[in-house]
Amino acid sequence: MTQDPGWAGAHGGAPYGGPAGWGPAGWGAPQPQTPEPGVIPLRPLQLGDILGGAMSTVGRYWKQLLGTAAVVYGGAAAALAAALGVLYASFSGRIHGILHTPESSGVSWEQARPLVLSLSGVLLAAGLLSMVCTAMVCAACATVLQEAVLGRPTTFRAVWRKAWSRLLPVIGTVLLCGLVVLVPLLVITGAATAVVVAAADAHNTAAAITVGVLGGLALVPSAVWLWVRFSLAPAAVVFEGQGPAGALRRSARLVRGSWWRVCGISLLALAIGGLTGYFIQIPFTALGMFSGLSLHLDSGAEPSPARVLATVAGYLAASLLGQTLSQIVSVTFSQLVTGLLYVDRRMRQEELAPVLIEAAARQY
Repeated sequence: MTQDPGWAGAHGGAPYGGPAGWGPAGWGAPQPQTPEPGVIPLRPLQLGDILGGAMSTVGRYWKQLLGTAAVVYGGAAAALAAALGVLYASFSGRIHGILHTPESSGVSWEQARPLVLSLSGVLLAAGLLSMVCTAMVCAACATVLQEAVLGRPTTFRAVWRKAWSRLLPVIGTVLLCGLVVLVPLLVITGAATAVVVAAADAHNTAAAITVGVLGGLALVPSAVWLWVRFSLAPAAVVFEGQGPAGALRRSARLVRGSWWRVCGISLLALAIGGLTGYFIQIPFTALGMFSGLSLHLDSGAEPSPARVLATVAGYLAASLLGQTLSQIVSVTFSQLVTGLLYVDRRMRQEELAPVLIEAAARQY
């Protein structure tokens, strides 16, 4: 997969001009037709261009995109299921003991502590694995867009190889961005906590609650502002080969002057992807709930622990499958929109469109 010089230019300004006639035409002059060799027209994009381009990319490159997402998220789901299976095999006796504990005596912390700590460790590992999977999908979406914008074909193997080569920088970018967002949040949280504690010591509960609520609300604008400011950093890592720190600076430079537009389109993409994923997940959640309902409505003797565990396992399996498919769709769509926002900002700030037009013309 070749790297076009237009993608790598990180300091603004196209390295060479576009074809004759590029630019605004005078009044009454015929408007030149905008080239569209790929999924978007090669000009500054409108909202419809970005959303339509993301959908067109999924339609044309669904094997590469959904295949990569299915491999990474499916592998993560299988690893999580295996970890839960090992956890159950290791604590099956303790689990059965907890299930048979009389309600009058209750379950002691000493009895439940090993199981709770082990389950917490599995969930923490699942969270870290999910972050790695999302970083891989981010890299894959940007890799596909490099070809989709110019209408060039690509293969699953090529996308996987390029995305894998940029995985560590993308993870570093995500972690660095999270750190940048977290530090001011911790400062604000610490200050608010100190005020709340002081107010509580003075027996002024109303003041403590008020300060706590206002402190929590103060965290939201700063977090959203930083998230939008650095939202284009993963795309810069893949498109330009930037490192984590350089990608954050690059994103801040591209977002400058268009924060509200980037924020609105990003939130809209998250809403569309989340809503689509929700509808995908509904049948799987209903299937899991149906299995639990059938156990509850079953007449006769009290169900055995083995049947209860089998029902819980079936519910978790259905929910996990639905969550995996939902995440594949929602993350893929939102990352494609983010990648197209990156392209749009470069076309607006750095006259990238003529560079892409010339690159598209060379391939024919």
